[in-house]
Amino acid sequence: MLFHLLAPLADQFTPLNLFRYITFRSGGAFLTALLLSFMFGGRLIAWLRSKQGKGQPIRDDGPESHLLTKKGTPTMGGFLILIALVVATLLWADLRNRYVWIVLLLTLGFGGIGFVDDYLKVSKRNTRGLPGRLKLTVAVVFSVIAAAFIAEGSPPGLRFQLAVPFLKSVLIPIGVVGFLLFATLVMVGASNAVNLTDGLDGLAIGPVIIATGVFGVISYIVGNAVLTNYLQIHAVPGAGELIIICAALIGGGLGFLWFNAPPAMVFMGDTGSLAMGGALGAIAVVIKHEIVLAIVGGLFVLETASVVVQVMSFKLTGRRVFRMAPLHHHFEKKGWAEPTIVIRFWIIAIVLGIVGLATLKLR
Repeated sequence: MLFHLLAPLADQFTPLNLFRYITFRSGGAFLTALLLSFMFGGRLIAWLRSKQGKGQPIRDDGPESHLLTKKGTPTMGGFLILIALVVATLLWADLRNRYVWIVLLLTLGFGGIGFVDDYLKVSKRNTRGLPGRLKLTVAVVFSVIAAAFIAEGSPPGLRFQLAVPFLKSVLIPIGVVGFLLFATLVMVGASNAVNLTDGLDGLAIGPVIIATGVFGVISYIVGNAVLTNYLQIHAVPGAGELIIICAALIGGGLGFLWFNAPPAMVFMGDTGSLAMGGALGAIAVVIKHEIVLAIVGGLFVLETASVVVQVMSFKLTGRRVFRMAPLHHHFEKKGWAEPTIVIRFWIIAIVLGIVGLATLKLR
C-alpha cells in the first residue's frame, strides 16, 4: 500500500524514492510486524486466556512435567504472527506481485486449518482436534491450487522443472502432474514438519525465523538478475518481493518469541505452526529451491523422520526406537532440561541455515 501511494511521488519529493527499494521496504515490514507483536501481544494473550479458561489441553501420554508446567497456558498464539504478517505485508509489499498474494493466501489458508483444529481442541477439551484425514485433504487442495498459480506465473524455462542445488543450470523436467504433486508435497510436508516440531517453549519459532531469514536472502537473490548471473542460479523475475513476506514473518516471529520464551505465556498452536510451515514451503516452490528447504529445514525433517521411524518400528516389531517421538520429547525423557533442548536445536538450525546459504555459491 505504501509502495503504491508514495513511490510514484518520488519525482516530486526525492526521499520517497526509498520506497522503490525492496531492501528498505523489507526493513519497514520487519519493524512494523515486530512493533505490532509487541503492542498487541499482551492484549491478545489476555483475551485468549479469558476465552480458553483452562488453556490448551495437555497430552496425557506426553512428558509428565508438561502436566504441571504447561497446564493452563492458552494456545492460538499464531494469531499474533499472522496479524503482524498480514498488516506488514499489505503495507510494504508491491501488491501487484502475484507471488506475494499466492504465498500470503496459502499461509492464511493453512492458518485457517490450524485455527479450526485448535478451536476444537480447546472447546472439546481433548488433544484430537480435526480428523487427520480432513486436515490433510484440505491442505492438499489448498496446495494444489497454489502450485497451479505458481506454475502459471513461473518463467517458461523453469515451469514444471526441478532445480538441483550444487549443480549449475541443471533442471529435471517432471511434467505438469509431477510438479503439482511435488509442490504439494513440499508445502504440506513443510507445514506438518513445523507442526510436529512445535512441542516445547520457543522450539519451533526459532528455527522458523532462521529458515525464513535464509529464504528471504535467497528470494532477493533469485529476483535480482545481476546476482543470479553472478552466482549462476535460476532467476525468477518478481520473486524478490517475497523478501517482504519473509521480513514480516521474522518480525512477527520475534515478537511472538518474546511471549513464547520459556516459560511460555502462550503457545503457537496449529494456527501458527501450520501457517508458517506452509509459507516456507510455498516460498521454496516459487524460487525453485525446494531441495534446499530440506537442508535449511533439516531440523524439521529430523523431527518428522523420528515420528515416522517410531511408528513404523512399533507396527513392525512392537518396539520403539525413541523413548518418545517427536525427537525433542526423546531428549526430555532422557532428562535434558527444556531450555537445553531448545537452544541446542536452535544451534543445529543455524548450522543448517549456513549450509543452505552455501548452496548458492557451491555450484
